[in-house]
Amino acid sequence: MLQIWLIGAIVWNSIVFILYVLDKRRAVRGQWRISEKTLLLATLACGGFGAWLAANYCHHKTRKWYFVLTWYLGMLLDLLVTYMVSIANY
Repeated sequence: MLQIWLIGAIVWNSIVFILYVLDKRRAVRGQWRISEKTLLLATLACGGFGAWLAANYCHHKTRKWYFVLTWYLGMLLDLLVTYMVSIANY
């Protein structure tokens, strides 16, 4: 069960990473953007690591305090779920 969760978490965080990078690319080009609501919800749904990595990789949304807060909350949720899945296996 833990391995399935870890694979899923890696895939989901990769998707969130791609969302942030796409939004940054669209912002630079002046194109249609991914909504902040979508980015925040994806981050809070255990996508904190992907969001944090993307934000630091492409310097996107790093000045907005509520994005920084959701990155850390998303990472915390990721770690808590991982912990809960790991102790459920024992």
